[in-house]
Amino acid sequence: MDNRSDIREFLATRRARITPEQAGLLPGAGRRRVAGLRREEVAVLAGVSTDWYTRLEKGHIAGVSEDVLEAVARALQLDEAERRYLFDLARAARPGRAPRRRSRAPVPARVQWMLDSMRDSAAFVANGRLDVVAANTLARALYSPVLDEPRWRANIARFQFLDPRARDYHVDWDAAADVTVALLRTEAGRDPHDRDLRELVGELSTVSEQFRTRWAAHDVRLHHAGVKQFRHPAVGTLELVFHSFDLAHAEQGELVMTVYTAEPGTPDEDGLRLLASWAATHVTAASDAAPSAADPG
Repeated sequence: MDNRSDIREFLATRRARITPEQAGLLPGAGRRRVAGLRREEVAVLAGVSTDWYTRLEKGHIAGVSEDVLEAVARALQLDEAERRYLFDLARAARPGRAPRRRSRAPVPARVQWMLDSMRDSAAFVANGRLDVVAANTLARALYSPVLDEPRWRANIARFQFLDPRARDYHVDWDAAADVTVALLRTEAGRDPHDRDLRELVGELSTVSEQFRTRWAAHDVRLHHAGVKQFRHPAVGTLELVFHSFDLAHAEQGELVMTVYTAEPGTPDEDGLRLLASWAATHVTAASDAAPSAADPG
C-alpha cells in the first residue's frame, strides 16, 4: 500500500503548527509564506539537508533510520502518540505487505470470562477499527445505544457519526468525535493494510463532513486513561473514569479492553448501580433475543 500521501500530509500539518519562536529560531526578515516552520528550518533542527527532508516530506520514508526519525520527531515537537505514528508510517512503507482482512472470529472465551467477572464495572473489548467485539452486562447497558443499532455491526465510530442519538449520548460530542477519529487515524498508521478499516474510513468520509474534517487534520492519540461523560437514556448523566489495556490477539490484531468505574461515594456511583439494576432486566432480555456484541455478525 502506498502511504506517501499520509506521510506528506502528517509531516506538513505538524510543521505548520510550530512557529520559529516555538522552535527556538530567530524569525527571518520579510513576510513568511507559511504559517509554521519552513522545510529548511525543520531540516536545520533535525540535522539533515533540506533536500533530504523535502524528499522525506514527499513520502519517501522507507528505509529511513530510527535515529533520523527520532531527530525529525524532536524537530517537529511530536508527542508520544505522534512519534509512534511516524514510526508506524515508516514501517508500513516497507514493501512486501498486501491489504488483507482481519478475522471476525469471536474473542476467546477466557476474555469473556474476565469481562463477566467485573460485576461493578462496565468493561468491553474493541479492536482497532472500534468494533465492540465483547462486553460484560454492565457495558452492554452503558453502550446500549451503540449496540442496539441493527443496520451495522456494533462500531463506536459509526455510531458517533451516523447515528443522531450520539449527540445526546455524548455530553461533549465534539471532544468524543475528536478522540474517535484520532484513534482511527492512529490505527490506520499502525495497520494501513486492514481492508475493513479502509472501507470504514471511506464510508464515514463519504457521508460525514464532521468526520472528513477531523480525518484531514491527521491528529493521533494514545487513549489509556481519563474521564468521560455519558447521557444514558435510562439513568441520565454519568461521569465515569476509564482505563484501557492492550490485549494481544493473533487473528484480530491488537485489541483494547476498556473498564469504566465511578468514583466511590458520588452520585455517579449511584447512577452506575441504577444502570446495573436496569441492565439486569433490559440487557438480559435483549441478549436472549439478539446476538451478543462478540458475534461477528
